[in-house]
Amino acid sequence: MLKICRNVERVAPSDASVLLLGESGVGKELLARALHNLSLRSSGRFVAINCAAIPENLLESELFGYEKGAFTGANKQTRGKIEFAEGGTFFLDEVGDLSPALQAKILRFLQERVVERIGGREEIPVDVRVVCATHQNLKDLIAKGGFREDLYYRLSEIAIAIPPLRDRPGDASLLANAFLHKFNHQEKRSIKGYKRQALRVIEDHSWPGNVREMENHIRRQSS
Repeated sequence: MLKICRNVERVAPSDASVLLLGESGVGKELLARALHNLSLRSSGRFVAINCAAIPENLLESELFGYEKGAFTGANKQTRGKIEFAEGGTFFLDEVGDLSPALQAKILRFLQERVVERIGGREEIPVDVRVVCATHQNLKDLIAKGGFREDLYYRLSEIAIAIPPLRDRPGDASLLANAFLHKFNHQEKRSIKGYKRQALRVIEDHSWPGNVREMENHIRRQSS
């Protein structure tokens, strides 16, 4: 993880697109925010969107925006998330869940650095740094025809793989103590620490939900 953090520090000042790979809960968004905060764009917005959390029929308008009257309920001109990130960082989470049609539109945006709102004809230049993340194996998706190879190479100018918590010996105890300190401060409590047996259990547990699972578990235990 120290190597990964040093890599983040090294690539943050560039404008290269970064692809963060790893299981759900390993901290991909945390590293995406670190890339933004350490970049020359840190004074701009960090705008995130989760492709898996928004229905496909709504995702296009969320990404690219729409003009007034473009569809039923479009009562005013609305900028999309990409346009809203102007001058900052746009974080596209779970990019492996994009439909083929949206993959083509994202590819065009990356190539031309312009967006076109739904119902509009104007090409709008957008200056953003793009960071993406996925828990899926994009090369397997490409082989199965589920993901565009040309889009993959556009997104992965720099790829950073984040290992699951079970493959990071010693990290579980460090994180558990960090979360305990955090929740002590938030809840104004004074839990001193863990018994030795508890630390052994923490280290031996496989944490299938990774860091997110641990954080939620310790939040419950300390509240």
